[in-house]
Amino acid sequence: MRERDKLVVGVLPVKRGFLSLEVAMEEKEKLFKAIKGVKDDFVTLVDVDDVCEGGVLFKLDEVQPVVDKFKKAEIDALFICHCDFGEEQALVKVAREFDVPVLLWGNRDKYPNTFEKRGRDTQCGMFASTKVLTRNKITFSYIYNVDVETDEFMNGYVNFLRTANVVKAMKRLKIAQIGLRPQPFMSVIASEGLMVEKFGVEVVPFSVPSILRSVDELAAAKGSQVQEEIDSFKERMDCSQMTEEQLAKIAALKITIRDMMIESGCKAGALECWSLFSREIGVAPCMIVSELADLGLPLSCEMDINGAVTSVIAEAVTLGESAVFFADLTIRHPENDNGELLWHCGPFPYSLRDPDKPARMINGQATWELKKGDITILRFDDIGGEYSIIATEGKAIDGPETTGSYVWFESPCWKSLEEKFIFGPYIHHVAGVYGKYSRAIEEAARYLPIKWDEVGTGPRSL
Repeated sequence: MRERDKLVVGVLPVKRGFLSLEVAMEEKEKLFKAIKGVKDDFVTLVDVDDVCEGGVLFKLDEVQPVVDKFKKAEIDALFICHCDFGEEQALVKVAREFDVPVLLWGNRDKYPNTFEKRGRDTQCGMFASTKVLTRNKITFSYIYNVDVETDEFMNGYVNFLRTANVVKAMKRLKIAQIGLRPQPFMSVIASEGLMVEKFGVEVVPFSVPSILRSVDELAAAKGSQVQEEIDSFKERMDCSQMTEEQLAKIAALKITIRDMMIESGCKAGALECWSLFSREIGVAPCMIVSELADLGLPLSCEMDINGAVTSVIAEAVTLGESAVFFADLTIRHPENDNGELLWHCGPFPYSLRDPDKPARMINGQATWELKKGDITILRFDDIGGEYSIIATEGKAIDGPETTGSYVWFESPCWKSLEEKFIFGPYIHHVAGVYGKYSRAIEEAARYLPIKWDEVGTGPRSL
């Protein structure tokens, strides 16, 4: 997988001025003990220990040092922890300075006020803070007032990290346009201008003649880079139906597009796979889609720009836990009414294949079945100037063998999902990842903002 920028989270413990600093510091330490090391391959935590007394914000004259530190760290998200009732005027002054996802939570109080001991009134203060955040038009997320040691807290925290990473991935996003939209594929039409206006997403056209020249030169020279790719193909899969020239062309195409995407800062791309490259280089380009997905550079098929954005969202929400596969919603399962074939010609990542099933490359197309496990499928799309996103969780199931790359997917209620795709604005393309991420995607939609499309439990078709 490619190296990713870490998600930088500013952690802001807050307290009420007249309440115990010692108790607040204890609550702060409980929080950091719980979250330090969580997803640390992808997350950097920034505290306020050096700019606030006790590492807890409650003084208004410490607001600016907190803001300065978080700005210098270029935080991608803000986690506000109520150590007691909190200080709403201080926390909102910080939150107003950043256009990032905000998480609010406070540890559950163990006891009420007594004659001997003052309680913390954490939940009470959070109600006050949320009113002030709302009045200031600050979008925020929330973990229920639960103990820091609970699974509910940890699930909420990790889901927030996933949400924040999706929001970060959409900022200054560049999508590579490799070719043109195939004429018959009217369903993939997307508005480049609208995407810039709504989200700042830039579509970067790549020169196909330049790509083809590079492929021809690299394949003809068959240098060490190309040979290493060919050897890797042969080591991992049956390539007996591929010629050496075809393997060299696939290797050269992978190297060329990979390098161009990295150089241009594109996180994903849309490819005119059907049928430009098959015609020009004599072999289908599906395998490079598979390979680049495993490098964290997903490509959508058939010049589906919105599909490429969908893939970015899908990859970001996993925090590196799953590569993205790009699939057609193809046919119903012959025996399972909630089963659907997720299929494409051969672009699914090698890392997701079922290790007990054969792996082949035929005419440049990956041919294998994906592994069992939980799967989230999603689609980002637009109609009439409004963007929507839909996501649902299911699992891989057994089904008949077929060609290309595929997985049989069981949803909780296929008819309800089918209805959503029929009435739109969605098309037959989805991004898929292993794991359960619909809640984090739903939350990300609030920040972007994108309309969240809830999947119901039953159909309304005739």
